Amino acid sequence: MNLIPVIQLQNGHCVTLNRGRVEEPSIWHVDPVETAKGYAAAGAEWIHITDLNAVAKDGANTALVDEIIKTCGTSVQIGGGFTTMDHIAHAVQQGAGRLVIGSAAVTNPDYLKEAAKYYPDQIVLSVDVYEGKVSVDGWRQTTAFEPAAFIAEFSACPLAAVMITDVHSEIGDPDSSMGLISGLADGLRAPVIAGGLVHDLDDVARLKYLPTIGAAVIGRPLFEKAVDFSEAMAVAAADAKEIVADFV
Repeated sequence: MNLIPVIQLQNGHCVTLNRGRVEEPSIWHVDPVETAKGYAAAGAEWIHITDLNAVAKDGANTALVDEIIKTCGTSVQIGGGFTTMDHIAHAVQQGAGRLVIGSAAVTNPDYLKEAAKYYPDQIVLSVDVYEGKVSVDGWRQTTAFEPAAFIAEFSACPLAAVMITDVHSEIGDPDSSMGLISGLADGLRAPVIAGGLVHDLDDVARLKYLPTIGAAVIGRPLFEKAVDFSEAMAVAAADAKEIVADFV
């Protein structure tokens, strides 16, 4: 299983959020570029960057994101405010390997389909699930969409991955969240990235036994020092001996 460290940017700072609240960030006084380089040096194959200003339509950290892409030394996927093809084109031209689209896929599904067509294997569909429905706008709004049916809408698209986050995993129900994400991942053609499930090393050890989940993102536990990224990578890489976990 692959682990993808997350760097959330707001006003030029590394931040983490509690239950997605952009207005109440925890600010970490570390250099975002050096942080990304550290993850790359520890063996990260991908780094996920979320531009929270772009998400909130309150400016953007474009120059900083571009610097990370150019200097960190590994592949980068970017999320945050992708609503136009021009925005995607800029990120790709700067060297971004994958672009993450979430809320825009709900409000304008044809946009995501067009993006996947022009940038095959570079678009990641992000799906946040709250109380059994797809949520958007940083968990602020819950839609009427069933997640399985919503994901199926894009089954023909050449997606790089589908990133699924169960909001309840952030609230404290990791076992049911693993079952939900694993179930949604079953049968999907695109690789699945689990969001919000890694809080400690035990979570890493359990996730690697889920055959339908190929990767997991991890953010806040790294900044809080609850998880050492090098140790987590070692756990993720250890032989799973073909044992499969059952969370149904």
